[in-house]
Amino acid sequence: MYLQEVRTRQKGKIYRAYIVRESYRVGKQVKTRRIANVTRLPEEAREVLAAALQKKRLVPVEGLEAQEALDYGGLAVLEEAWRRFGLEEVFAGVGSERKQRLLKAMIFGRILFPSSKLALREEARGTLLAKACGLEEKDLEEDELYRAMDELNGFWSGIERKLYQGSQPQGASLVLYDLSSVYFEGEGPEGLAQYGYSRDHRQDRPQVLLAVATDGRGIPFHVEVLRGNRADSTTLTGLLVTLRRRFGIQEATFVFDGGMKSWWNLEILTGMELEYVTRSTQTKLREILRRLPEDRQLWLTDRTRVLEIEHEGVRYVVAGGEWRVLRDRERRQSRIAQGEEVLHQIAKAARRRVDPVDVGSRVGRALQRLQAHKYFQYGVDAGGRFWWKLDQERVKEEEAIDGWYLLETNLPAAKASGQAVLTHYKQLAIVEAAFSELKSYLEVRPVYHWRPDRVRNHVRICFLAFWMSARLGAEWVAKGFTEEVPKLLRRLQAIRLVKLSLKGQPLIGLFSRIPSELNALLQKIDLLSLFASPPKWAM
Repeated sequence: MYLQEVRTRQKGKIYRAYIVRESYRVGKQVKTRRIANVTRLPEEAREVLAAALQKKRLVPVEGLEAQEALDYGGLAVLEEAWRRFGLEEVFAGVGSERKQRLLKAMIFGRILFPSSKLALREEARGTLLAKACGLEEKDLEEDELYRAMDELNGFWSGIERKLYQGSQPQGASLVLYDLSSVYFEGEGPEGLAQYGYSRDHRQDRPQVLLAVATDGRGIPFHVEVLRGNRADSTTLTGLLVTLRRRFGIQEATFVFDGGMKSWWNLEILTGMELEYVTRSTQTKLREILRRLPEDRQLWLTDRTRVLEIEHEGVRYVVAGGEWRVLRDRERRQSRIAQGEEVLHQIAKAARRRVDPVDVGSRVGRALQRLQAHKYFQYGVDAGGRFWWKLDQERVKEEEAIDGWYLLETNLPAAKASGQAVLTHYKQLAIVEAAFSELKSYLEVRPVYHWRPDRVRNHVRICFLAFWMSARLGAEWVAKGFTEEVPKLLRRLQAIRLVKLSLKGQPLIGLFSRIPSELNALLQKIDLLSLFASPPKWAM
């Protein structure tokens, strides 16, 4: 039996009748007969009748109660990605099954609510984190999390190899490499934490260096934690050896910034028959441009063009952009203004018959700190008075090349045009974005661990979280979605799983209403199916 709605139109009006009908068979024919007309029943009663005829389970509203409502959306996406990316197999053998689940919880936690190990249990309260990892909330205890993290020791190279094979089945043809720094609160672990050049502008804190290699899509496949006082140029050789031994990379183009460029590094790359793209110095750029014939120098008026030059047997690409002109000009003007202010103060404070060595040292340090030393000339005259002036010739030299920069490569022109070389270098911005996400969204900075192995493993947990984020991001970009992955996953956490019970007994799980804008996003990136019905692990 079923409830049928019958519509009739009379004099422009629509009339509805509701009939209970029953199907029956006569020979091979299926016929129906009317059982009752229930049009006069209240609408609510008709809905109950329709549900009963469909053999749906009916319960009194008074007996229903919401047992709990837990944040679900972002975890659902991560759980599906964990399974699809084969991460169960990646961590197979890393400690016990329970410790593997704790590692999974720390990785998910890093993406959705970055916090300390101590705070993870509190942050996970009201969410399905524990269930998504096959745990209970009480399992997220600080000491247990640290012991699970310690299991990464001795397994990391194998984990990286599996991640690389999963994300790079054809191997990486383009390797983007860059460095950043992370500082410590306190002294940090002895031997690893050192004072050095800080990208976080915290020279007052000991630090470590993070070296990250990604493919052309921005998916990372290698991370290394180095002493905080290592020179950038000394880190590349070890990377090349690791990438060849661990990942079997025999042919690839390496892209890295000028800080890692040295004669020795370029010789090693060439000797290993590897190609490279890197940035050269502005001094080298000025030298090359001075030797250009006049007709080619006219090209420099159009900063949208790419100029290829061979100089002393080396291939160079000169590139620029109008926005770089403004940036270079504003940066120079700011440094000059700060330098002039410091020099005015020093001149005002300097007494007659100043010590030339002392004042020279003070001025030099102050201008170097402001990166303005090259713009000024200064000294002490015969009368012992301190003097200074702006080096106008140096300023004019820089103005002539505002917006331009110089790339050096051993890629043959037949393999990569000047524009292709420039595109390779611009992809370094992907690594810079990776560091931004790794250090900000995933809260790597600052580090509070005191054991070298735990510092490394803390960074590795963050790296694994970023690897998942980057894999998802690459998939979503292909579907036209460019928002930062952690931001969207955290927004999706607003979708909650509400568990209903009847007289204290679990009954059913329902999702909270999905806002229309999120519903459209989920449909765009093919994730709406995750919210059709609650999965078994969530119940």
